[in-house]
Amino acid sequence: MSALLASPLVDLDTGAVIAHPAVVDPSGVLRATPLPMVLELPIRVVLSGAGALAPLHEALRRAGRHPREAILLLTGTCGEQDRPLLKVGIDGLRTIGYLLGFADVGIASPGLDLMAGAAPYVLALDPEVVARVPGDHRATAVVRAVVTLARGIGAHVMAPGVEREPQVAVIRGLGVRFAHGPLLAPGPDGKVRVPLPVADEPPESAMLGPRVQELLLPAVTLPADAKAEEAVAAFGQEPTVTSVILVDEFQRPTGSLDRSRFLLSLAARYGHALHSTKPARRLADPPRTVPRTTPAIAAMQAAGRDAARVYDDLVVTDELNRCLGIVRVADLIRQVTARA
Repeated sequence: MSALLASPLVDLDTGAVIAHPAVVDPSGVLRATPLPMVLELPIRVVLSGAGALAPLHEALRRAGRHPREAILLLTGTCGEQDRPLLKVGIDGLRTIGYLLGFADVGIASPGLDLMAGAAPYVLALDPEVVARVPGDHRATAVVRAVVTLARGIGAHVMAPGVEREPQVAVIRGLGVRFAHGPLLAPGPDGKVRVPLPVADEPPESAMLGPRVQELLLPAVTLPADAKAEEAVAAFGQEPTVTSVILVDEFQRPTGSLDRSRFLLSLAARYGHALHSTKPARRLADPPRTVPRTTPAIAAMQAAGRDAARVYDDLVVTDELNRCLGIVRVADLIRQVTARA
């Protein structure tokens, strides 16, 4: 793990920490964190075959984490003759559940066509490119090009090594979503502070309450084909988990499991025998999604359209309908009543 990945991964739109760098303790054991973890993985390891990846899978298992809770940043380059083998390796990792990305994009990454074909979750800019922003217009042009590519293939862009506020302003303006670096390191109180832009909204917008992205909470997600017993385990890890969101390979929500209704179904007579080894989606409701820019009052109106699910968590999505997190209706109510 490089020094540049020593700080949390932050969403520049909301200021929320969405992942932490993987940490290995002195005994060589991967330390679990409450959020997804980011790990660098050399492409040469992927090319070495499934056996070379076994220690990674075992380290996650020992840490009590699932592959879906890990973002693998592939580092290094790939020769033309190795491309078919790399594709097989990437497809295998994605099938297991890992979120995949490429590091050093803009200088030392694989070819653009290879990255596009791999359908990555994130493209991490080369730190040297980020360091030259905003003073070097050529570096800024590289960032703009990577953002354009990412939008075309449905990926996020990450900026490593952010040190100055002007960098944040420029890269955010260009469309970079995630960042980490010294500027975003936790302060003495353990909190991360991101210089967020001042919203230029008309007075009537303020009356509708904050946007749901400001009330975002991390979502507990499972693959769309997860078994019901996996959902039971997810709810059992933390009593404050109110929902589990089923997502496809691109993190788009496909179903929503409400804690009370789901566990009640399993606790009913023969419920465990009927459902535990079957797909959880059999007990899931359609996800109630709201775009991240939705005002609180509009989100409450969306929640109230189905009286039977009025207090179900809302799934907050980005421009490509990918799950960013959840917002709880109780939090919306508190925000709106506080402004009344």
